[in-house]
Amino acid sequence: MKTLLILAPHPELAEAIRAALDPENYRVVHRVSLEEAEPLLHNGLLQACLMDVELTNVQGIWMIEKLRRRLPHCPILVFTGAKQWEWEEEAYLKGVTHVLAKPVRARLLNTLLDRTFNKPQPAVPRPAAVPISVPQSIRQTDGAQGPAPVAHNVSQSLEVLRHFSAIMTHSLCAEAMLKKFLLLLREIVGVNRAAIFLQEPVATFGGRPAGEGPRHLRKGCAIGLPSGLLEHFELSFEAGIGGHLFRSGRILRRYSEEARADMEIQQEFELLGAQVAIPILDRETLVGVAVFDGRVTGEPLVNAELELIFHLLEELGMAIKNISLHDQLAANHEMMADIFRQLSSACVVVSQDLTVLHSNKTARVCFSKSARRNADVEFSDLPAALGSKVYQVLKTGTVIPPFKYKPEDSPNSVFNVSVVPFQKQDSVVPAFALLMAEDLTQAEQLQKLEIEAANLRLVNTMADRLAHEIGNALVPLSTHQQLLKERYKEPEFRASLEVALADGIKRVSRLINQMRFLARDSAVSMEAFPMKNLIEEAYLEAQKHQTTKAPQLQYENGSQPIILTGDRAALKHALSEVMLNALQANPADPKIGIRLHSDSHGNGHDDVQIEIQDNGAGFDADSDQKIPTPFFTTRNVGLGLGLTVSRKIIETHHGKLEIVNPKAGHAGLVRITLPLAPAEGN
Repeated sequence: MKTLLILAPHPELAEAIRAALDPENYRVVHRVSLEEAEPLLHNGLLQACLMDVELTNVQGIWMIEKLRRRLPHCPILVFTGAKQWEWEEEAYLKGVTHVLAKPVRARLLNTLLDRTFNKPQPAVPRPAAVPISVPQSIRQTDGAQGPAPVAHNVSQSLEVLRHFSAIMTHSLCAEAMLKKFLLLLREIVGVNRAAIFLQEPVATFGGRPAGEGPRHLRKGCAIGLPSGLLEHFELSFEAGIGGHLFRSGRILRRYSEEARADMEIQQEFELLGAQVAIPILDRETLVGVAVFDGRVTGEPLVNAELELIFHLLEELGMAIKNISLHDQLAANHEMMADIFRQLSSACVVVSQDLTVLHSNKTARVCFSKSARRNADVEFSDLPAALGSKVYQVLKTGTVIPPFKYKPEDSPNSVFNVSVVPFQKQDSVVPAFALLMAEDLTQAEQLQKLEIEAANLRLVNTMADRLAHEIGNALVPLSTHQQLLKERYKEPEFRASLEVALADGIKRVSRLINQMRFLARDSAVSMEAFPMKNLIEEAYLEAQKHQTTKAPQLQYENGSQPIILTGDRAALKHALSEVMLNALQANPADPKIGIRLHSDSHGNGHDDVQIEIQDNGAGFDADSDQKIPTPFFTTRNVGLGLGLTVSRKIIETHHGKLEIVNPKAGHAGLVRITLPLAPAEGN
């Protein structure tokens, strides 16, 4: 019985040919495409091929030529519905035996086939399977499976090595590499069907880690199996063929006792049409499973062949693992490149030899020359001020603190620049450096506008408060001025007028002093004076603005007199404002405790601490944070600038004013620290 292959996109031609031929003499096999007929094109399984081709264009000739390369000695008959003489002539030149017009005529077809097969044909060489070398220790015979392969010579070994090395040309594509391997295996061993299932790749950056949750093996490649069958089919690490190979790591035959005892394994073997399953290991874990049917001749694969295939698949498993690692690395690199590309900061990566390895879009806009704005940044494009910093980091490996940079051609632009070295594990000098330049131009402009707006708000508030406070001071004076002509001769009126004038002058003078000291940024005059006298004068000054019950002062001083150098008038005003704030804490019974002591730090810089404590209720948590801010007051009179002015004067003298955190039931405490040594620059 002769086997005829019918290549036709529709089954009508195959049915017509099958009906025209004697079924006892001819076996008709229909395939839609040459790819689907791939398993039949080897080992001399076909006696003739009949094609459905329209000889009206070059596509039909290409198909004939492709088939002739696969079957160089097989007779080819072409059925066509329309033909042109030039294309018909080309078909004969490509090796077609006969060109027939449709429909199928039974007598003509039988006559042509008889003449074709009765004519002497050249011997069709069967592809000789390359003998596989098997070590003596593992060479064995498998009863009904026939004898083990014999050892091959050196040239045959090199031939096998050449074929296997050709697989590695696809070392970055697992599917193409495995496809090449299966085709090579079919050519050498004559395997009929084969499929390889691979483990799902591990996701990068936050994906599910390997080893967690359900794990599956999906189709990597296959030959001799319909693609639709494997599209939604997968093996599992939990059960079936995949689960058994994952647990045992050994080759599994379909009719072994282990397989027959598991219904799911039998169902998977039946669905795949396979006889044996081989694990694909990377010498550590299972990365895939390969399933194979027997040979195209129906003979099973022997143990020695399976063992050698197992070791070849192990090498491929290592290659698959490397491909997975490469894909992860490429994905990570691509994602990092996308991150750099989307950053608003300019990013430039420079290697040890001053080659720019990467530059994002912002860097090209900032640093590339206008003529080549869209080109990659070169090291020579970097401004000298930045290039020298990058060179310094690459040569020394030291980190440069972030600094601000203003381009010479755009002085209004401001960049915050940082240069970070990156070293390899065993290297002393950096392998490359990352230059990042953040554009602060808009932020600086917004900050200036915000400062100007804050200053305007401060001026507005200050003008409003000053007008209100001066107005309060002028009210008694204005009242007395209106009654001056009528009641000047009255002693009580003159006494009231004197008090109003004194109080108004006192309040306005205090406001003037506050404004004057608030406007100063440094001490006006420097002189040395004893602290005791300064505190007494400041206390008397504070008493002038406190008209309630006479206060009590408790003063503690060390045995040694303390001499301070500074602006006497400014420090006196600062202390008087703090003392006035203490007197106003309890107007009904004002008491002040002042403790003075000096500290030595052992480095030639001594300081003095002045602690002023009142007998009031103390500061609450809210007021403690707001008291030093301008115009904050808890009373109905005053500007709220007393402690603000005091703090500025103290800081001008390189000192510190702090409000000690209040405790429940404790009075308020203000601590002032001043250096005893003359402040530099004053």
